[in-house]
Amino acid sequence: MTLDFWLETFNLWVLLVPLVLGYVVGRVLERRHYRSIREREQALRHVVALNTRYVPDGVTAGSAQLVTGAVVISSDYFKTFVAGFRSFFGGRFRGYETLLERARREALLRLKAQAEAAGSRLVIGVRFQSTTIAGSSTPSVEILAFGTALVDAAPPPPAA
Repeated sequence: MTLDFWLETFNLWVLLVPLVLGYVVGRVLERRHYRSIREREQALRHVVALNTRYVPDGVTAGSAQLVTGAVVISSDYFKTFVAGFRSFFGGRFRGYETLLERARREALLRLKAQAEAAGSRLVIGVRFQSTTIAGSSTPSVEILAFGTALVDAAPPPPAA
């Protein structure tokens, strides 16, 4: 291969190298984040989060406290590039679905950590709110999880 070949294909390489690099780095970071999420979910499994509006039967709470968990997660350039094609042809945005799933799980973990720090093992009225962050070159989403931590409350025993 001659120097002329490399110079002629330079524009292609300028496109391909960042895409491949974005794919590899994005994949590694996403897997690392999922591993961290699974480990923390295991560590916080004793903190129960329910979407019920009322205190469950058999639970007495000494006090209640608002707890929140917020996270902003951005997509990588490769997923953004692929999504551009997907929006042209139509179909599911699987890359964005994983983005939203990671953000939701991370926000819930932060909510549970705040509840645990307040001395609670039960959070009721858990809700999620999402916001798309505009103005950046890659899609970003903010997820806010909030609920009421019942301090000095134990989760109700499982139904028999």
